[in-house]
Amino acid sequence: MLLPILPIVDLLILVGWSTLFAGALLKMIYLSTSYRPTLLGMTPMDCVMVAGVMLLFAVALAARTWVKANEPGILARRHPAPQNGAVGLYPETGGSENAPPELGETTPGSAAAGR
Repeated sequence: MLLPILPIVDLLILVGWSTLFAGALLKMIYLSTSYRPTLLGMTPMDCVMVAGVMLLFAVALAARTWVKANEPGILARRHPAPQNGAVGLYPETGGSENAPPELGETTPGSAAAGR
């Protein structure tokens, strides 16, 4: 089950764009007057960096959520299930000859390799 990520992504986008616009407003004030205002101690360049981080984090979170939601389909296309009664790799699918050895068991070549 995926957690509701969309509201978090929307909030990050909103904060990013709002900070970017606040930075642009501060920069216009910087250019038009001799007054040097700050927003919570941030200069216009700080606002641009915070906005960039927020927007990049929103994109990364959205991409991660998309990949997680589509992972079963991607894996199913990459590794299709055996068809026509084909023997699988593990005992539960009928292919015990290819199954990994149980804990404590030795394979025919493992006894010689230990000497």
